[in-house]
Amino acid sequence: MKICELNHVALHVADVEKSCEFYRNVLLLEPMPRPAFSFPGAWFRLGVNQELHLIGERGDPVSSGNRSNHFALRVDELDSWEQYFRKVGADFNPRKHRPDGAWQVFVRDPDGHAVELFTPP
Repeated sequence: MKICELNHVALHVADVEKSCEFYRNVLLLEPMPRPAFSFPGAWFRLGVNQELHLIGERGDPVSSGNRSNHFALRVDELDSWEQYFRKVGADFNPRKHRPDGAWQVFVRDPDGHAVELFTPP
């Protein structure tokens, strides 16, 4: 028995349309078809084989941050992302250097979920 790969990350969101706008227009993720579930949501492509699943109707508070619940996306470089985040008014923390040599930027979605963008060492 073995785990083969991470397939998707699921986030519970309050407003699916507002979250879709963030993931489509701020993180520039590609929307993808979603099965006709009985609850609101949306799916986005994360790289080649992984997906982001948004699940609507969140009522509970979100606890997320760089030292708590978050997910990370490897990017090719961070300069353009930081400039872009400033341009669109995204809620993000400036670049930090990790002890392993990687660089990271954290951005928050409309619900407060933290998403890390990083470049490896």
